[in-house]
Amino acid sequence: MNILDRIIARKHAEVAEKSSLVPVKLLEQSIYFDSKVVSMKSYVTNPDKSGIISEFKRKSPSKGWINGTASAESVSIGYMQAGASALSILTDTDFFGGDNEDLKAARKFNYCPILRKDFIVDKYQILEAKSIGADCILLIAAALEPAKLRELASFAKSLGLEILMEVHDGEELERSLCADLDLVGVNNRNLKTFDVSLQTSLELVNEIPSDFVKISESGISDPATLITLKKAGFDGFLIGENFMKSARPEQAAYTFIKEYKKMLANGTALNKA
Repeated sequence: MNILDRIIARKHAEVAEKSSLVPVKLLEQSIYFDSKVVSMKSYVTNPDKSGIISEFKRKSPSKGWINGTASAESVSIGYMQAGASALSILTDTDFFGGDNEDLKAARKFNYCPILRKDFIVDKYQILEAKSIGADCILLIAAALEPAKLRELASFAKSLGLEILMEVHDGEELERSLCADLDLVGVNNRNLKTFDVSLQTSLELVNEIPSDFVKISESGISDPATLITLKKAGFDGFLIGENFMKSARPEQAAYTFIKEYKKMLANGTALNKA
């Protein structure tokens, strides 16, 4: 089994465990369940914002622990003060060292769109996402059959949530596009091998219909790369590991975003195609 297969197998077992302990009726009693979501696509495309979705994650299957002692509260607040457009919070425990409490902490202290970053395979996880204060969920094309992805997207939409679908090749994109999606992300990291290439984004950007907000994800460590990706047609950028590997992720985000905005202000590349 590759890493993705192992994660998905664990997710099915996790859903069975959690749903037996916390019934749907209990999820629906959350203070967040009937709250109006904050639009990820609106914030990411707002010209006054950076377009950066800053991610909180403590570890990854490929790198192990990245920042095991980081606080979701302080980092998420710092990210937003640094100029991020939105937050992505890893809630997977076994492979990424996160949990639902991390997202709840981010929700408590920030008014901004929050993506629940996890491997969703079941409607229960979508109800759970709404109950912990998420505004947007991730659906991974490599992990879901197209019919299942459409079913989950439709269900999320019925709860008012936005949907970011993630792909890493043209075949996944073609088979998985559907009307209920809001954002389409190109993951530059292959989830089966964990190899990273920014060329993946550049090759797929024009294949994504303009109806969807376009996000480039993973492997971004240089503000100049954002200029290249923005010129290519991306609206937003998901960045996590580059910030989280710092002792102070929020400071790393501030420095990165400040440099990116400086490049934009100077017209570096955008007006000089």
